[in-house]
Amino acid sequence: MRHRLSGKKLGRPTAHRWSLYRNLVTDLLNHGKITTTLPKAKEARGLADKMITLGKEGSLASRRRALAFIFDEQVVEKVFTEYAPRYKSRPGGYTRVLKLGSREGDRAPMALIEMVE
Repeated sequence: MRHRLSGKKLGRPTAHRWSLYRNLVTDLLNHGKITTTLPKAKEARGLADKMITLGKEGSLASRRRALAFIFDEQVVEKVFTEYAPRYKSRPGGYTRVLKLGSREGDRAPMALIEMVE
């Protein structure tokens, strides 16, 4: 039974899946938007929002928690100096997922995940 379980497994082992999430969130926060499959975008959305919430807290412990998840130190600095002031008065929902249709090769549903303005 799957009582109270959340999230998709995406057909990957746990370590591979978390590495995928970390890469997606790092690239999203670095570039502002990325194109990926719809299930991956939906999973990365919540994790990216959590990283921005850590940036809004601004404490040393929050910075260390962000560094434990995000691969690039410069991206963490960007979260704390650029995104945190931008979303200071916003209570959540820092990202949006837009459906793009299907990918040519395998008809996988594609999506654009981007930071809201």
